[in-house]
Amino acid sequence: MMNSMDIELVIGLEVHVQLATRTKLFCGCPTEFGAPPNTQVCPVCLGHPGTLPVLNSRAVELAIQTGVALNCQIAELTKWDRKNYFYPDLPKGYQISQFDKPICGPGWLEFPDREDPQGTLKVRFVRAHLEEDAGKSMHDEQGGRADSRIDLNRAGTPLLEIVTEPDLRSPQAAKAFLTELRLLLTYLGVSDCNMQEGSLRVDANVNLHIIDGGRRLATPIVEVKNLNSFRAVERALAYERERQWESWRETGQLLGDVPKQTRGWDENQGVTLPQREKEESSDYRYFPDPDLVPLQIDPQQVQRVRQAVAMRPLELRRKLQHEYGIKPYDADVIVAQGRSLVEYFETAVAAGGPPKRVSSWIQQDVLRTLNETGQTLEEFAVTAERLAVLLQAVEAGELENSRARDVFQYWLQHPMDDLAAAKGALGIQDVDETDLVELCRDLLHEHPQIVQQAQAGDMKGLGALIGAAKKRNPNVDPRKVRAICQQLIESGF
Repeated sequence: MMNSMDIELVIGLEVHVQLATRTKLFCGCPTEFGAPPNTQVCPVCLGHPGTLPVLNSRAVELAIQTGVALNCQIAELTKWDRKNYFYPDLPKGYQISQFDKPICGPGWLEFPDREDPQGTLKVRFVRAHLEEDAGKSMHDEQGGRADSRIDLNRAGTPLLEIVTEPDLRSPQAAKAFLTELRLLLTYLGVSDCNMQEGSLRVDANVNLHIIDGGRRLATPIVEVKNLNSFRAVERALAYERERQWESWRETGQLLGDVPKQTRGWDENQGVTLPQREKEESSDYRYFPDPDLVPLQIDPQQVQRVRQAVAMRPLELRRKLQHEYGIKPYDADVIVAQGRSLVEYFETAVAAGGPPKRVSSWIQQDVLRTLNETGQTLEEFAVTAERLAVLLQAVEAGELENSRARDVFQYWLQHPMDDLAAAKGALGIQDVDETDLVELCRDLLHEHPQIVQQAQAGDMKGLGALIGAAKKRNPNVDPRKVRAICQQLIESGF
């Protein structure tokens, strides 16, 4: 095993995000997922001679919006370049991308440090640039035929490639960063970030820095591909840390001794496997695309986007903690579910719901019900305002928790009834204070053992009295029963 004091894992990520446009980057073909192979294509995205690309302005808008949210410098002038390589799924023989003048320049993203709940980490971005996607190769190796087919539906789909500086130092931090980035992108609505459908893809560049007798050595950089989940990213980076350490101990190879290598992650075996030597930028023979003019970006448009950008997830967590007194874990759960749940929480609090109680009910009851029914918050019968009414009654002692949950369940089936109608239908009656005191006094007379224990300082038996009170009247508030029983014991009944 490596000595962590002598070894530093260095990670940089390339994240390819499919932008949420209805059509492709340079033609009018739809980008909808799941269509039959090669049905969402045209002469432009198939690279037929004589066709000309036409830029999708919506993709540019989404790229600017993303760049602003990632604290990137937005270029006033950007241009398009041809990245030349020859793969079967690249029909033109080149990819329209951006080389030396990307639309988004340096930026950064702050995200929670999972090792320190109170701390944050920061990753810097080199750039984020627009490019078109390639098609998809599908390999069929059944029966020894090793047939390959090409689906070009994805060819021309708009991507934003986000490139980080090598600022990450652990597989866990890489996973936390990607989780925050995906959450931010979905909050913005610029992508659905569905990794199963290819809307979010990650490549990791990784090597080791080794402190050896005062010298700082670096192993060759490896690019890891085929990472189809954040868990896969975490596992692949952990594997590469061990593999590169053992490789350096055996060969002594350092950065520059061998070309950069591309390796693929095998999820079943839990290993990375060599694929090819990694191309450098010179291998792609970039040159400006002669069919597309440079794009001038209006600074006023960028300013409007800056003014309109909503709170980022990290800012929302801090708001829930500091403004509403929510615990960090609870704030994280609410924010992680998406902006609509944050709005539901804030609406319920604005309508009078106690913040901590609203948070608890959202996590225990609202989310569970949504998961069980598959509903969205827009379809959910218990609105934020209605939840606030219910929890105000609980807070005021007018309704105890278990009966409140009965009302909650009733409202799921009868969304038009108010609280009074729900209580009437469920037979929930207000408990007279005098009757409650008499009930508690009767229980104390019936359980002298519990009284003796309480007088000796042991209050555990009061739970049995609460249970007995609930059996006689299910509408009683356990908190009131406990408090009244304690007062009666102290006063000698």
